[in-house]
Amino acid sequence: MYVKSLAILSLLCCGWLGAFFLFPGSLAACLLCAVAVGVAEAEIGVSIMHDANHGAYSTSPRLNAVAAATCDLAGASSFVWRQQHVVGHHAFTNVVGLDPDIHAGGQDDKAIFRLAPPHAWHPWHAWQHLYLGCLYSLLAVKSIFHDDFAALARGALGPVTVARLTRGEKAVFWGGKAVYAAYMLAAPALLSPHSWARLLVLWSTINATTGVMLAFMFTVAHVVEDVAYLEREEGSRKVALGWAAAQMATTADFSHGSAFWTHVSGGLNHQVVHHLFPGICHCHYPQLAPIVMRTAAEFGIPYKVYPSFGAAVTAHFRHLRAMGRPLLSMRVPSLATVG
Repeated sequence: MYVKSLAILSLLCCGWLGAFFLFPGSLAACLLCAVAVGVAEAEIGVSIMHDANHGAYSTSPRLNAVAAATCDLAGASSFVWRQQHVVGHHAFTNVVGLDPDIHAGGQDDKAIFRLAPPHAWHPWHAWQHLYLGCLYSLLAVKSIFHDDFAALARGALGPVTVARLTRGEKAVFWGGKAVYAAYMLAAPALLSPHSWARLLVLWSTINATTGVMLAFMFTVAHVVEDVAYLEREEGSRKVALGWAAAQMATTADFSHGSAFWTHVSGGLNHQVVHHLFPGICHCHYPQLAPIVMRTAAEFGIPYKVYPSFGAAVTAHFRHLRAMGRPLLSMRVPSLATVG
């Protein structure tokens, strides 16, 4: 894991130098380096920060905190991510109205997406399978420059109440924003030989790469046609399933057996194992998945695995298209089906 982290951070540094300073005469080389920066930022998110925020990067809490702060180095707040992902998403995976990752506001809110059957439908949702793929490219820049600040200002991320920042968390939040602005924005603007037009192209390429990678790595696990979307029991925050069964019902894997996807996705191709054992480093997921699969089969609990990343992405867009219809005409797994 430490070697992988060094490789990711080295890619970020080398890509940054290449994009903004080393190849002023070659736009193609600069764009390739910009893509490398975007990939590195996404890998910091799914591999280093993700494990660290779950306490799975190291047995040392201090080292976990340092590793989590690499996300702030890439522009996004590790604190805000922890509130949304660890506090909200993992506790209430695909629970409508409680999971911030599928939060679409109230029934009267005009959300740009509809991800679960109970969500309100609006006419533009009929096209969401077309426009959301494009909007995913804005995910990183939206998170860095809007969502992090909005979460602190509102004290909430959708249904999740954001905890108050400690003194150390404030230092990491504001220090991370300052460092990111200095090396990613100010240094290229003041010192790079590129024109403003080329800089805008490079910045856009970096953020679009990061946004698309992060969006697809996380959505193909929970926003697909073959998982459940759970509703709370009336008057409570509980659902009809036990916690572990609910994690399996709402989660899908992809590309088992692929070392490439295990490392590129930060183990998210074994998302079921991650949700059951979030405190274990993702490098161990390929060894744990067969054990979980055998146990699930023993108790008759379905374990959904898409054969490839492409199949998972296709299932995601089929789900978006189905959710865009005013009258639901898709198969949503019932509690009986998912155990």
